[in-house]
Amino acid sequence: MSLPNFPDGVIQGDRHLYAVRAYYEDTDLSGIVYHANYLRWFERARSDLLRRLDIDQRAAIENGEGAYALSEVNLKYLRPAKLDDDVLIETRCTDLKAASCRMHQKAFRGDELLAEAHLRVGFISLEGRPKRQPEEWRAAFARFTGSLEDR
Repeated sequence: MSLPNFPDGVIQGDRHLYAVRAYYEDTDLSGIVYHANYLRWFERARSDLLRRLDIDQRAAIENGEGAYALSEVNLKYLRPAKLDDDVLIETRCTDLKAASCRMHQKAFRGDELLAEAHLRVGFISLEGRPKRQPEEWRAAFARFTGSLEDR
């Protein structure tokens, strides 16, 4: 028996693209995507980006190294996504630091920008304290961004 492909994003240059579809469960009674679901879609895209960069979050947690946590988000809604829309999430890393990175994410329906988020993701110990990202992870982000200086 062949299995379907799992959700799979793609890296194109300095951006990661991840496709989602607006299902009934994502919408309110009017068929418009509920605002919190953009955060879920953005989180899925960031998680897929880490997989694409060969960053194993699960192993880091299981080995006691730490985890990424969202520390700041500014989300702007421009147009509503609706039931059955195909939505493309674009993710870019805009600043890379020793213990955190800033990212910019956009949700598109075709060429139409639906929502965008500016956020900061920090690497933390399992006790919740900030700590340096593993060097190989920072190097992976530096390669992804291309133009950012690895600090």
